[in-house]
Amino acid sequence: MARVYAALHKGGNVMQGRPRRSVLYMPGSNERALEKAKTLPADALILDLEDAVAPDEKLKARAQVCSAVKGGGYGAREVVIRVNALETPWGTEDILAACDAEPDAILVPKVVHAGDIVSVAKILQGVHAPDKIRLWAMMETPMAILNARTIAATAVYAENRLCCLVMGTNDLIKESRARALHDRFAVVPWLAMTLVAARAYRLDIIDGVYNDFRDEKGLRDECERGRTLGMDGKTLIHPSQVGPCNEIFSPTQEEVDWARKVIDAFGHPENEKKGVIVVEGRMVERLHFAMAQRTVTIAEQIREMEGACV
Repeated sequence: MARVYAALHKGGNVMQGRPRRSVLYMPGSNERALEKAKTLPADALILDLEDAVAPDEKLKARAQVCSAVKGGGYGAREVVIRVNALETPWGTEDILAACDAEPDAILVPKVVHAGDIVSVAKILQGVHAPDKIRLWAMMETPMAILNARTIAATAVYAENRLCCLVMGTNDLIKESRARALHDRFAVVPWLAMTLVAARAYRLDIIDGVYNDFRDEKGLRDECERGRTLGMDGKTLIHPSQVGPCNEIFSPTQEEVDWARKVIDAFGHPENEKKGVIVVEGRMVERLHFAMAQRTVTIAEQIREMEGACV
């Protein structure tokens, strides 16, 4: 227990992170899509070997995706390869090929318990995969939601590499027999349960997709609700969804200005050891200081990324 506590709190209470506002799925079997992804303003790209690829295209997709990742050209975008599940005929070879290609992360599908993450992590350890390769977990089954805490808890140990949970809301709706309504009445409890588990173990969490890519208003509404809930960003299925998603999940100028004021206030010598101070008539605690640091860090990274894309 002491090891768990120390690992969880190592480095203080700040989750600095990186922008993951827009996370765009790209089918690994579509070579043109892999090339186009280099020009899109998404924060992260999931190059998919799983759901978006037919069984007879799996080997071709693996070769194309790994070649594209090795070739580079994706700039500051976070590049993630979604492999097939370990129990499939392609899973192990997908993981080994991904390790050789060296993406930023590998997205593990169909995660249902902590052992699924540990098993993939052990493969990475066995081939001495570069430390930079992280693991993301797809949360897309009822069992995954029930086990969200123990899945997230694998992140306590650095060797497991887990840094992000991804909601698979389409699969959750199918498995639960829920109605896919625009207000996501049935989905919100699952999102909230998984989000709390993610935050307890200092993980990012990405909301599920919005299927009607022609409905910008519906997308915006869902993004706003996701951000209010606490999501870091949203998975997307079409390039047209990137712009609205980036806008809504970015810190507003007002939020950034306030965060800087909080940071400056705690930086004054007389406040360095205080747990609570007053900023412009508002009571501010150390936890707000940590939140402010993350807000400014994310805002600065977004500015740098947008500048690089100009």
